[in-house]
Amino acid sequence: MALVVIGGVAAGLSAAARARRLDPRLDILVLEKGNVISYGACGLPFFIEGRVRDARELTVYTPEYFRRQRNIEVRTGARVVSISHSRREVALESGERVRYDKLVIATGARAGAAGITGADRPHVFRLHTYDDAVRLKAFLAEKRPKRAVVIGAGYVGVEAADALRRNGLAVTVLEQGPNALLRDDPRLTAALQKQLERHGVELRCGAAVAVIEPDHVAGVPCELVILSAGFTPNVELAAEAGVEIGRTGAIRVDDRTETSLRGIFAAGDCAETFHLVSGRPAYIPLGTTANKMGRVAGANAAGARERFPGVAGTTIVGAFGMAFAVTGFSAAQARSEGFSPVLARVEAPVRPKYYQAAFGAPRSSLTTVELVADRATRRLIGGTVIGEDGAAGRINVIAAALAARMKVEDFEALDLAYSPPFAAVWDPLLIAAQQLVKEF
Repeated sequence: MALVVIGGVAAGLSAAARARRLDPRLDILVLEKGNVISYGACGLPFFIEGRVRDARELTVYTPEYFRRQRNIEVRTGARVVSISHSRREVALESGERVRYDKLVIATGARAGAAGITGADRPHVFRLHTYDDAVRLKAFLAEKRPKRAVVIGAGYVGVEAADALRRNGLAVTVLEQGPNALLRDDPRLTAALQKQLERHGVELRCGAAVAVIEPDHVAGVPCELVILSAGFTPNVELAAEAGVEIGRTGAIRVDDRTETSLRGIFAAGDCAETFHLVSGRPAYIPLGTTANKMGRVAGANAAGARERFPGVAGTTIVGAFGMAFAVTGFSAAQARSEGFSPVLARVEAPVRPKYYQAAFGAPRSSLTTVELVADRATRRLIGGTVIGEDGAAGRINVIAAALAARMKVEDFEALDLAYSPPFAAVWDPLLIAAQQLVKEF
């Protein structure tokens, strides 16, 4: 049996590797339109910053590795232009046709231009692919721009602004919406804005961009523009083949990642999934989601019956050492989803103050925790963590609670670790939970 995978980055290669593990006899071919596979796209901003010195360090595996170690054929520069499911074959740009029994579509997404005139100017860059980062790095070295505008205050936009500022550029971030980080949360936006401005980056929300001029954007002088105004799922190939597109604009799949055409699966940034809190279709393009969906797609394409339960949208982004982490819904988002949200927000120390004074430990930084629950069910449905120390661990605890459909009282009773070098006796999560219980 032949399995063909379209796309050779996170979801596609996870699918191929999982299928191979389950079926050693399967004939597996991965078709990747680009020249590089299996690279850490989330590391691109750190290459621009200079923390990662060579872009090749971001490449995890090569086609040769998959061929020799996994018995998986990976072809780069192989652009698929059509899918004929009735004939069980895909057509390549070269004219070649490749037959399949099962197909996994992992075509990803592309950085959106949001209808902006001038988005194709030579000083305008995306930061979405390996080649994007290499070109941007070369531009910084050759042109030595002094001022940059970042369009979009999502995760990539914030990380790009951080990286450019660390390279000495004056940076302004323009966000069309009223809030940053793709979350309807004014307090989160205010905290991010304060952190950015503390380090010389200006954030302007409610700043729609229609035109990119050669030397300025929306009145802001610049010699470099990073376009990070959201992502558009690459669904055209699937749609032309008759695959159903969901209400989110991404490929509709069931909980086995199978599309409306039997035998065709979809995973990663081109596909929608289900939100763990609401149970509704959601489009949340993240590297973690892509890898996990890809594993399920590959397993089921190889004959298994695995299920992908969905995601809570757990994310974390850093801005000059401060972490901004979210999961589930903010209060405003919860309300729009039909919940009756109850909210508590606290600021608490990470470790005992005396430990720092007595032992010269790292400073007892404050962490902000916000918890959101549903009044009717007392179920935890969202959370935010902002801090310099331990934010990833804390947001992951909240994410686990969402997956377990935990009630506020159960969350308050969690047995969390305590030791002065690492944590206070009352973790900020527990303090927030205690406050949340009082709000009911």
